[in-house]
Amino acid sequence: MSLEESLAKLREASAERIPEEIRMKMGAATQAIRDSGIMDGVIKVGDTLPSFSLPNSDGTIVSSADLLAKGNLVVTIYRGHW
Repeated sequence: MSLEESLAKLREASAERIPEEIRMKMGAATQAIRDSGIMDGVIKVGDTLPSFSLPNSDGTIVSSADLLAKGNLVVTIYRGHW
């Protein structure tokens, strides 16, 4: 299954679980964010990510430059549990 197929399946499952009134509010809020222009400044597919340093799970600061020196780097964002 492709990523797009997996995402479509997740969207469909969410539509079944979330009441229509809530989905409409979420959609309106998302559209308001897009309309604000904030999306013009986000990193897009193919853009070069700026260098950064962040703490790892042990609290040690790790830089993207050090990781890239060892090979390719994949960055994921985990928003946590709602």
